[in-house]
Amino acid sequence: MTQATNTPFSKRCEIVSELWMKYGSEEVLSDFMSYNDLGLALAFAIHEDIVKTTTLAEAYVNETFDLLLEAMKLEDVGYQGLDQILSLD
Repeated sequence: MTQATNTPFSKRCEIVSELWMKYGSEEVLSDFMSYNDLGLALAFAIHEDIVKTTTLAEAYVNETFDLLLEAMKLEDVGYQGLDQILSLD
């Protein structure tokens, strides 16, 4: 996966974390949530300063974020929040 990374890593963590917290139990997203279980949890833990990031953790979070954009058929244009990705703002 070689997408441009215009959204900073800290924002990626925030967005993926919010997705997990708000929509983690939605049936329509169950496959996505199941496949990305580690990336989602890592994004939350990093965003909340529970753990420090590592190169491997960044790879998991980046993959989860990239798969989210791919599922939404979006390019990484430098998102500021989940609402922007979901076209809610």
